[in-house]
Amino acid sequence: MTQPSEPPAGAIRHWLATIGRFSRLILDRPLRSYQLAPAQAILDSIFEGAGRRFVVMMSRQAGKNEMAAQMEAYLLNLYRRIGGQIVKASPTFKPQTVNSMLRLEEHLNNAWNKGLWQKRQGYIFELNNARCLFFSAAPQANVVGGTASILLECDEAQDVDPVKWRKDFDPMGASTNVTTVFFGTAWTSNTLLATTTAQLEQAQRKDGVRRVFKVSAEEVGQEVPAYAAYVRQRVEMLGRDHPLIKTQYFLEEIDDQTGMFPPQRQALMRGDHGRRHEPEPGHRYALLIDVAGEDEQAVASQHVPGQGVAIQYRMMLGNPQRDATALTVVDVDHTHGSLPTYRVVDRKLWLGEAHTALYRELLALARHWHAAWVVVDATGVGAGLASFLEEALGGRGQPGGRVVPVQFSRRLKSDLGWSFLGVVETGRYRDYEPDGAPETRQFWYEVEACQREVRSDPNHTMRWGVWDNVAYDGLIAYGHDDLLISASLCALLDDLGWPGPAQGAAVEIGDPLETIDATAW
Repeated sequence: MTQPSEPPAGAIRHWLATIGRFSRLILDRPLRSYQLAPAQAILDSIFEGAGRRFVVMMSRQAGKNEMAAQMEAYLLNLYRRIGGQIVKASPTFKPQTVNSMLRLEEHLNNAWNKGLWQKRQGYIFELNNARCLFFSAAPQANVVGGTASILLECDEAQDVDPVKWRKDFDPMGASTNVTTVFFGTAWTSNTLLATTTAQLEQAQRKDGVRRVFKVSAEEVGQEVPAYAAYVRQRVEMLGRDHPLIKTQYFLEEIDDQTGMFPPQRQALMRGDHGRRHEPEPGHRYALLIDVAGEDEQAVASQHVPGQGVAIQYRMMLGNPQRDATALTVVDVDHTHGSLPTYRVVDRKLWLGEAHTALYRELLALARHWHAAWVVVDATGVGAGLASFLEEALGGRGQPGGRVVPVQFSRRLKSDLGWSFLGVVETGRYRDYEPDGAPETRQFWYEVEACQREVRSDPNHTMRWGVWDNVAYDGLIAYGHDDLLISASLCALLDDLGWPGPAQGAAVEIGDPLETIDATAW
């Protein structure tokens, strides 16, 4: 096979004079001004042997990975004769390390370098005597020692364990005083990226040498109008104060643990409509159900002859060790935009209710409200109840079916929390005016007491709920969040269609009560 011929020396010097010229003439993908500024500062540190550390934060999809890959290709060409190594670490092997390797491979397959570079052992890219090594920085990854003599990179540094970085990667540049770059977007104040940013900003103030480059969505949008339009759509969908909007697009840190619904967010949740127990003609409703286990003792004590509903609710809430099945009824309004608004019109609690009786009540309520959708927790003990509701009302995949079973996992609950915050932040969740009922008071306690904790992992997992000690003081059942979880299920309705009139007939497929009674849940 014939090797590609070497261009004239004068052409090479011209192409490699600056990274801007290299990206434009060789890669045919010119870097934007907000990419060129940090790239040039990093390259100056490399060429001067200054060994500086840098932070490059760009809003999501603004091109920091493209900038990094072009810089890697440029450096491999500059050092192809004298040799040297670039080392790059990412939080995970798949997809992040793999994506970084694919991007560099794409840039090395330019008209000048194609056929001259090699890939060895699945993670080493060689162009003559210059190398770029890719590693996973996952906590369990076994990192083989390597020396970074040209550049040391940490990709998505907000998701990399600081201990892992200091133990396995930081020493790779010690003997060479290597220039180090931390790429990423904002997250919480205790991440590797955040602590490094604070250190470098202090160094900047002392010597005036810029080390921290932050490029928010606003700056990117000035150069890329299509990006500005995209971000506007995301803000409209989730709200400017949604944690993912603040961090990923405007580079604003959030607390790693805090209340999920501060007063300003609670204000967004409060509507000006009254509670109602009857459907209005022409309106569309959905039932949102969080399911708890049954407790025969609780069922027996709950039904006290001659005592009112309020007393029964107090007895239910007064059983501190049991979760309750919670129902939220929402009126779904599509008149104010492409995404619906959810107006809570009613809610209900059952504690320890036998699932046979619970099934009857829920089926009757679905018919009463002419529910377009019934979203039901199908996790654990809820699976049986969800299954029988599907038999009676039809599943989502069936013609006219209305039941959407939800199986909770850590990831699904995290995603639900982020989505529900988006619904709240955009003013699309409205609860009825407080009516003094025990279940209404319980709901607003759960909202106020709800905490969230975000993890520094690639999925940005959020743990959320009411973590108070379980207790009951005669008014509030502390440590429970059943009504809040039920209400949050409205976020799943965003992905569902709303065909046909609200008063559509339920799909009858027989009464499965006999089967329920014979089933052990």
